[in-house]
Amino acid sequence: MGDSIDRSDALQEQVRAAIADDVPLRIRGGNSKAFLGRRIEGREIDTREHRGIVHYDPTELVLTARAGTPLREIEAALAEHNQMLPCEPPHFGDGATFGGAVAAGLSGPRRPWSGAVRDFVLGCRLIDGHARHLRFGGEVMKNVAGYDLSRLMAGSFGTLALLTEISMKVLPRPLHTITLKLDLDIAESLRRLAGWASQPLPISGASHDGTALMLRLEGGHGSVEASAARLGGDIVDGQFWSALRDHELPFFTGEQALWRLSLPTHKQLPQHLPGTMLIDWAGAQIWLRSDADAALIRERTAAVGGHATRWRGASDIDCPFHPLPAALLALQQRLKAQLDPQGLFNPGRLYAGL
Repeated sequence: MGDSIDRSDALQEQVRAAIADDVPLRIRGGNSKAFLGRRIEGREIDTREHRGIVHYDPTELVLTARAGTPLREIEAALAEHNQMLPCEPPHFGDGATFGGAVAAGLSGPRRPWSGAVRDFVLGCRLIDGHARHLRFGGEVMKNVAGYDLSRLMAGSFGTLALLTEISMKVLPRPLHTITLKLDLDIAESLRRLAGWASQPLPISGASHDGTALMLRLEGGHGSVEASAARLGGDIVDGQFWSALRDHELPFFTGEQALWRLSLPTHKQLPQHLPGTMLIDWAGAQIWLRSDADAALIRERTAAVGGHATRWRGASDIDCPFHPLPAALLALQQRLKAQLDPQGLFNPGRLYAGL
């Protein structure tokens, strides 16, 4: 386990100085997800020295750590007790931090079966736009519009406040894991996945890499082995899932722009989209390599109830995240006004004006 260092007072002082100088702050941890969202300018505030596991009780399945703690350090500490972060957050680089993982709110291949990052956030400490260091569940602040503010930090990309500490629910590691490769095309894979969804199968990963359906089965030894025998296919190396999580598969290299399409659970794919697809989350998440116009990609994704985010490439797009409906944008603006009235934290990272 690494060093435990509390730099909350120094971070709070930097926020006070930014308020006094009326300058925005660009929050950074490991910078492993700096490519996501809109480009922002501001005085850098670095969380990496504010690090360490504050409390970990394996019997209660709860871990609390400071925002700058390396994500690998968190995972190593959990692995010693055969436990894990069930949301399987991606790293996208060796420097990924715990706070960055929560602020980005990104989940790995297990997400449809275990839950998202926000589902496991139990509480947090943060510095708001008034330079107050608040603890939710301890140093109580009224929730804005009745929302659980600690969970609102997941996926906020640092636009609402500066996270300093997070408490998360953790889970035991599965006793047994098998990865299967089934030689099926995309259409047949989605048809079978829809049928398997109503059956008691221990699936915790389902991805089509363009050539075959990859399935991860996890659970007790007997149930996993019986399910593998029933489903068929070849048993292959399970490293596929970490490579998928961190975009280390060959699919994620290339010159074309990379898009993330988030779809409803009915698994209907957008029609007539040019490019190459990799399917994850049993069809609820599509990675698309395409040079097609952003408006076309979003129009055809929205037609099946989804939304599209420009992940990498096509840097001329002013709004990488799917535009918000007016009502949701107004809600985001009210939250920002309450927590960060001076617009200090990562202004414009998600959307212009936020």
